[in-house]
Parts: sequence; C-alpha cells; structure tokens
Amino acid sequence: MSVAFRRESDEEHKEPKFEIPMVPGPNLVTPRGLTLIQAKVAELEAAIGAETEEAPREMLRRELRYWNTRRTTAEITPQPEAGVAGIGTRVRIRLAGKERVLEIVGHDEAEPTVDRLSFQAPLAKALIGAEEGEHVDFNGRAEAIEVLQVEPLG
Repeated sequence: MSVAFRRESDEEHKEPKFEIPMVPGPNLVTPRGLTLIQAKVAELEAAIGAETEEAPREMLRRELRYWNTRRTTAEITPQPEAGVAGIGTRVRIRLAGKERVLEIVGHDEAEPTVDRLSFQAPLAKALIGAEEGEHVDFNGRAEAIEVLQVEPLG
C-alpha cells in the first residue's frame, strides 16, 4: 500500500489545542479582582484533582495555565484620589438623559450586564481621570457624559 494512504494514528489529524488568548496590555486588577482570580485557580486545581478522565483533565489544565498567568501578572492598582474616576471606583453618570452607576474594574472581574466595566471598555476609558461635576466627551459627542459622583469600591 502506498505511504499516502497510510495513517499513523488519529492523533496526527486532530485539531491543535491552542492556549487561551491573553488580553493585551497590563493586567490591572482591584483587590476584589485578585481574590476572584485566586479563587478560580483554587477551583480549577480541585477540579483537576477530582477529574478521572484524561481529556477533560487536559482542558482543565489549559484553563488553569491561563488563570495562573493572570494571577502572576496581576497588578493591584492604587486607589485614585478622592472624587476622580479610575480603576476601583463606582461612578454615577448622566448619559443621554439617563443616570447610570458604573464600576470600573480589571478585565477579569468585568460584567457589563451589571455595569461592571473593564478599564479597557470605551465608556470606562472616557471616564478615567474625570472628576465629579465634569463633562466628558464620548462616542464622538462633546460633553456627552456628566460625572455626578465618584466613590471608591468597598
């Protein structure tokens, strides 16, 4: 039989498993964010210990490598000065006539559905450095956002 028709094993034809991609830029976190990352690492380590099948265990190890890297590279951000929006603050704003309360946090603890935004999100970027009472540009509109209140997350 020709070598072209021989198959050594199924392994050589499987899709490669790539590492989980990292978010570009610094891994800035709040103290809560670091605690969440550490809890995720502990949860995955326990799951790996309990898993008996090799394929699921390898998927868990892949995820653990991601979270270990996130833990190792985490930089706790200093609290911004009082009244200034930044990572680790809760900001009450008025945008398009509606009031919203947003939290600016690190990437891993962001939950946009509950207005907990990563510092890399466009709205958070517009707010960082803004002070209470200030109007900031957003989405191509001058003074689109009014910053009503800024307080540290607690």
